[in-house]
Amino acid sequence: MKSQDETLEEWCRALLQAYKLEDVQVDVNAVLSLAGVAAHSVVRPAAPLTTFIAGFAAGLAAAPGRELDAASMDAALAVARSLAADYDAEAAGTPGE
Repeated sequence: MKSQDETLEEWCRALLQAYKLEDVQVDVNAVLSLAGVAAHSVVRPAAPLTTFIAGFAAGLAAAPGRELDAASMDAALAVARSLAADYDAEAAGTPGE
């Protein structure tokens, strides 16, 4: 039986292949971490929504004809993570991180 990590890596590779993005490197742990921040800071359903929008933003940041680089992906994840953390802090009435 495969571990959860093995299954996620396999699923990630299958998705990338289906979208013809085999050369894109995805930090699965970073995406899952972002999902966790959104789920706990906003509401649970914010997790998939946040990761989708962050990934979409990273793709747009790469612009047509340019390769998506790690910096674009990291920057998109950081924006979403910060916004989610600030949302939680504002709801609690304290300044964000």
